[in-house]
Amino acid sequence: MASSMGAPRCAAALFSSRGIQNLYAPISSWSGLRPLRKVSYEGLKISKQGNNCRQWRSVSVGTEAESGASVVRKKEEYDFDLFTIGAGSGGVRASRFAANFGARVAICEMPFATIASDDFGGVGGTCVLRGCVPKKLLVYASKFSHDFEESGGFGWSYESEPKHDWGTLISNKNAELRRLTGVYKNTLNNAGVTLIEGRGKIVDPHTVEVGGKLYSAKHILVSVGGRPFVPDIPGKELAINSDIALDLPSRPEKIAIVGGGYIALEFASIFNGLCSDVHVFLRQKKVLRGFDEEIRDFVAEQMALRGVEFHFEESPDAIEKAADGLLTLKTTKEIVNGFSHIMFATGRAPNTKNLGLEENGVKLTKNGAIEVDEYSRTSVESIWAVGDVTNRVNLTPVAIMEGGAFAKSVFGNQPTKPDHRNIPSAVFTQPAIASVGLSEQQAIDQDGDIDVYTTNFRPMKATLSGLPDRIFMKIIVCAATDKVLGVHMCGDDSPEILQGVAIAVKAGLTKADFDATVGIHPTAAEELVTMRSPTRRIRRSDTHAEVDGMVKASAT
Repeated sequence: MASSMGAPRCAAALFSSRGIQNLYAPISSWSGLRPLRKVSYEGLKISKQGNNCRQWRSVSVGTEAESGASVVRKKEEYDFDLFTIGAGSGGVRASRFAANFGARVAICEMPFATIASDDFGGVGGTCVLRGCVPKKLLVYASKFSHDFEESGGFGWSYESEPKHDWGTLISNKNAELRRLTGVYKNTLNNAGVTLIEGRGKIVDPHTVEVGGKLYSAKHILVSVGGRPFVPDIPGKELAINSDIALDLPSRPEKIAIVGGGYIALEFASIFNGLCSDVHVFLRQKKVLRGFDEEIRDFVAEQMALRGVEFHFEESPDAIEKAADGLLTLKTTKEIVNGFSHIMFATGRAPNTKNLGLEENGVKLTKNGAIEVDEYSRTSVESIWAVGDVTNRVNLTPVAIMEGGAFAKSVFGNQPTKPDHRNIPSAVFTQPAIASVGLSEQQAIDQDGDIDVYTTNFRPMKATLSGLPDRIFMKIIVCAATDKVLGVHMCGDDSPEILQGVAIAVKAGLTKADFDATVGIHPTAAEELVTMRSPTRRIRRSDTHAEVDGMVKASAT
């Protein structure tokens, strides 16, 4: 149903065949192999075929039937060189690359659904189906309300208030998701990867069960991602998570979002831009733990100016439903009534339950993530893991990098360690955030002596719109080497701008290199190459930082 926008007030190492033979030990020395049924290994031999090293084994499988008779089957070789559990970004990349190197590859994934569950998932994984892609589509939708506000100063007027139809947005979004999952299926098929629909479970270090059928593989890759974490409080079943928030039947009128991380803030901006009444409850004093301090302050102030109400240092105690169907959130500080929706955005947990991992010797961390070495190998020699399930850096491009590195190492004779340094990241709030490299505190801890350059300015568009929009930029430089250690930005188009800057930081460019670069005028991005004097110089010997005309990251 169409709803009124409310115009100006709406704020709206295992290598390839040539190097792998020496890894095969006598069968008597195998450890950690725990088959589902009684298995006897009668022999093994190595055979080179092209660029692949395949292992043949003769296996007698004895299964006691109800009559007590023994059924014996022979299996001459592994069904696949690689069996991947989970067809998200990392799993698809690893499987496709492995197949391109000549490996026989299978990948399993549950049937498609926009909301994940124990029985549904979909080829493409979290990012494509219930993360980055649908979220960004909703971000685009939510930005128009701010555009309408800005347009008045440029001479635009409207005979009636613009209206938004939530149903149209969700229907079009879901059509795009179906198209994308089809694209991913075609990509796998074109690479020669066998796609098996169903939930995968590890039976032993070389066997995966899907839908009651067993598949053997020399290597098993786990890339099942994560799932939303929901705190255990009374009434938690009344709340929604990020999966459900992307597929609601109607737009929330008033929503409480519990959490202070990137998921919470992105959805706060989405619903605020679509003219919902948005309240964010977080247990900390600031949003976005782990980000640069000035960026944290700046984005919270800017979001508040656009209408998001923050409730700092509050944790949820309970959720109750009133007779009129509206929800009440009880926190450690207050009771707030009248919510149409309450959403938990309290992080994500590795999706490692019911996979047969621990039963087969795969070590997990305290939070349930799979422990891996620098090549993504688990504690079991034949089992590997990439992506969010390892809880290293939970970003889609990182999972893709890890999947590619795994395939190169195991099947391509190109030992490759994923490089987790200087990974750029973005938060698609309004205004958006982008960062690459070290925060100021991380740079102090690592290098001690640093120079910090900041700028805080009103963008050109705001001079006519009259809105309080501002942009904040920050460059952190090693005082000894002049090397740029980190760049951070909050403002429109930040992610688009900093993708290019990430190349410079990754390449180790200096502040002098930035200064020698001619800017593109008139743009906000040119500020990155025109900041000449440090805002502050921080030295190990200083009790306090030396400040040269310090600029606070204020939104006003």
